[in-house]
Amino acid sequence: MIRPSSPLTMLLSRHTRRREFITLFGGAVALPLAAGALPLAAGAQQPERMRRIGILLPAAADDPEYQARVGAFLQALGQLGWIIGRNVRIDYRWGAGDLDRFRKYAAELVALSPDVVVAPAGSIVGAFQQASRTVPIVFVTAIDPVGGGWVESLSRPGTNATGFASFEFRMSGKWLELLKEIAPDVRRVAVIRDPSVPAGSGGLAAIQTVAPFFGVELTPVGLRDASEIEHGIAAFARGPNGGVILVGPPSSVQRHRDLIVTLAARHRLPAVYGNRVFVTSGGLISYGADSLDQYRRAAAYVDRILKGEKPAELPVQAPTKYELVINLKTAKALGLEVPPSLLARADEVIE
Repeated sequence: MIRPSSPLTMLLSRHTRRREFITLFGGAVALPLAAGALPLAAGAQQPERMRRIGILLPAAADDPEYQARVGAFLQALGQLGWIIGRNVRIDYRWGAGDLDRFRKYAAELVALSPDVVVAPAGSIVGAFQQASRTVPIVFVTAIDPVGGGWVESLSRPGTNATGFASFEFRMSGKWLELLKEIAPDVRRVAVIRDPSVPAGSGGLAAIQTVAPFFGVELTPVGLRDASEIEHGIAAFARGPNGGVILVGPPSSVQRHRDLIVTLAARHRLPAVYGNRVFVTSGGLISYGADSLDQYRRAAAYVDRILKGEKPAELPVQAPTKYELVINLKTAKALGLEVPPSLLARADEVIE
């Protein structure tokens, strides 16, 4: 059983905070010059070599959450001395949760001969590796990179990819613990996942391991398309004392985010998610890695690769910051009283 004193729980902050967003205007971010940098006199020295970075995002281009993540990445990159238009160019593609687009856009970006590409999901890493086994890849918020086959090991990737994993599968057990804490009457849990990828099958297996300790019965629900999700949740909701856990992976759930939140509200099902974007969209509660922090850290790996280091030798890193987010408005709509102890641990409370 994962207890409140577990290492994962200890990572939760005891102070409520408001999240700081970075807004992109017109798809561009104006970055300051690196500390100490001064304009160069004409002819004083040779122009800096222009480097090229490709970024393939799993969301739509107007998604504010992913705009904020890209903004965090660009800001950190600027602080390392990489200035758009001076010494670096960035090419974007937005996949909108479509696996076919991931493959198409990955091939397009590789064809541009980038120095490094950024992949914010495991399926995007796979698409890039299908297109090239030599272009360096820095992944962000990826789940189980070893199981996915993108790296040989966490300590020594051994391939053209490295980066930042979003969580271990045991986190799924933590989600069940939180669901029972905020909705103690839950006895049945629908686990929404993609069984064809490690993130989906592994996440479900982790919940199955701890489910007996919490006295809950699990019902897997697929997410291949909207119809499967709607029918699965509607059938599950006919029974009493139900709740929902969304396992993922992020690239699969992204295109169904609003639908899943809407269905949980319609059927009055308390739901736990792995990312705050679901809670800001009306979901009940989330617990997971701080995405903005991971994108900032990814900039440091991109910097090291641009300076000559190899992905194969840069270890995959685990999250260093987790965040617990609670939507009090949604809790009230579901008739739930959020325990004071849970509120005290929340990093962000949406009212």
